[in-house]
Amino acid sequence: MTVVSPPPLVRIRPARGWLGLRLGELWEYRDVLVMLATRDIKLRYKQTALGIVWVVLQPLVAGLIFTVIFGRFAGLPSGGHPYVLFVFAGLLGWNLFAGILQRAGNSLVAESKLISKVYFPRLLIPCAAAAAALVDFAVSLGVMAVLLTWHGVWPGWWLALLPAVTLLTLMLAVGISLWISALNVRYRDFMYALPFLIQVWMYATPVVYGLELIPERWRALFSLNPLVGIIEGNRAALLGGGDAVLSLLLIPALATTLALATGAWFFQRVERDFADNL
Repeated sequence: MTVVSPPPLVRIRPARGWLGLRLGELWEYRDVLVMLATRDIKLRYKQTALGIVWVVLQPLVAGLIFTVIFGRFAGLPSGGHPYVLFVFAGLLGWNLFAGILQRAGNSLVAESKLISKVYFPRLLIPCAAAAAALVDFAVSLGVMAVLLTWHGVWPGWWLALLPAVTLLTLMLAVGISLWISALNVRYRDFMYALPFLIQVWMYATPVVYGLELIPERWRALFSLNPLVGIIEGNRAALLGGGDAVLSLLLIPALATTLALATGAWFFQRVERDFADNL
């Protein structure tokens, strides 16, 4: 008489704690990341007459407007550098941060149909939006190189600081975007509040003005804004000089670690409800 063994018992439980992140899956689905990022880049400038030229025009025109208003009319100091270089170096870091926040913050809502039909690590969606923003940054960096050459400015060894500052900007923006994108799924208010938040944050950050305009007694408090160190780090890397910037980068480094850790934790806590809420 043949004894039939009972079928194996498989118990499926939701992952808890940091195990829910499934970071190994991100590598396994890396082709999805590349596909989403490539698609975002193509769709953004599809059916536009100027195409990727808009990537050059937007920061360049903004830099020229700020140069005329704040540099020529208001006469704001620029640390001894041509004001157009001063403001464009600040805009490079700011536009990368703001671009990731805008794209990644609304990315889950934009991909609602994909999320409800196909399984893949949802964390890839805001990461793909961030990767697409890096293309705009690379093009704008080429414009900055032309401006530096035109004005005969060479940052020297300070240029080696740029990859570290860019990585900090990218990771900080992704960490904050994990919070915003996950909250945006439940509360659509964040979709409308995000542009306002970015606009206010820009004027609270020394993009069009220098840190020396802040009174000495308020400067330490003002520097708690992690974008202060990032913008000053971009200027030091592209224009050269500024030994104090190394200490200013401590705040962005701490903020990045905190934003990534808490953002990833919160994202995986609410990820299971994305399809239902979308």
